[in-house]
Amino acid sequence: MIRSFLKDTDFSRSEAAEVFDLAYRYKTMRSAGIIDVLRGESWGLIFFKKSTRTRLSFEAGVYELGGHPMVMNASDLQLSRGETIEDTAKIMGRFLHGLVIRTFGQDIVEDFAKYSGIPVVNALTDLLHPCQSYADMFTIMERFGGGIPNVESLKGRKLVFYGDTACNMAYSLALAGSMFGMNVVLCGPEEFKPAPVLDSLFAEAHLPSNYTFCSDPEAAARGADVLYTDVWVSMGKEEEKAERIKIMSPYQVNEKLFSLTAENSIFMHCLPAHAGEEVSEDVLRGPRSIVFDQAENRLHVQKAILSTLVSKNRQAAKM
Repeated sequence: MIRSFLKDTDFSRSEAAEVFDLAYRYKTMRSAGIIDVLRGESWGLIFFKKSTRTRLSFEAGVYELGGHPMVMNASDLQLSRGETIEDTAKIMGRFLHGLVIRTFGQDIVEDFAKYSGIPVVNALTDLLHPCQSYADMFTIMERFGGGIPNVESLKGRKLVFYGDTACNMAYSLALAGSMFGMNVVLCGPEEFKPAPVLDSLFAEAHLPSNYTFCSDPEAAARGADVLYTDVWVSMGKEEEKAERIKIMSPYQVNEKLFSLTAENSIFMHCLPAHAGEEVSEDVLRGPRSIVFDQAENRLHVQKAILSTLVSKNRQAAKM
């Protein structure tokens, strides 16, 4: 069976640790040039949503692994004229060696994986953002593990996510953080609390849910090692902007919240950020912020994810 990376829990804890070790090697040896992991392979990068970091990191990553990245806007494909995902996936499986997809419903990446016969990587859905959460775990390890990714450095660390806690980023951080023993707090208004689907994801992965929901921003910040936030208005929800800003304003990450955190605490954001809304300008641009380290690490971690998938699928094919 071809393995894909559609959810944060599709790698076991030990496999994820291997991904982080490989990402560290890729990061430190990047100047050495092309690695032939994907030599002779063509990978499709399908975008149903606009993208900056995801497109740049995956396109560069496939190239740096020796492969040929083929970037496709979903609106340019026959999908936009009614061709089914099943038929599209079967055709792509005949032409390509793998797919990276940034889209809306989780069912879309699952259907591509089901029908294509090639590995599929979830580059973001409305449900989960596993490549980002893995890059975030790697970045936290760098900061608290002395520059070297050691999963034990995550154990017991407190991460607080502020804002819409029923979003893909909150869910992926809860899953990935729990895998490595972090204490994840999802903090936001009651009307934006996590949906039951999050607990279903934990149950499906046989993973104890090590997250809590809190509606008090100051209580959540106390003793935190990481304060994390995302935009309050996601793509496709622009018509809700005024109401969301009004409801979310008490959950802005600012210096007042950081005054309650642990020593050496850090600020994280998956970007793009709207300074003055979900985060104050001084925090976003201040010394606690490691948002650009996060963004860079998308490249290294995603290269490691692709390499690990290819390696495990090749090993399975030989058995």
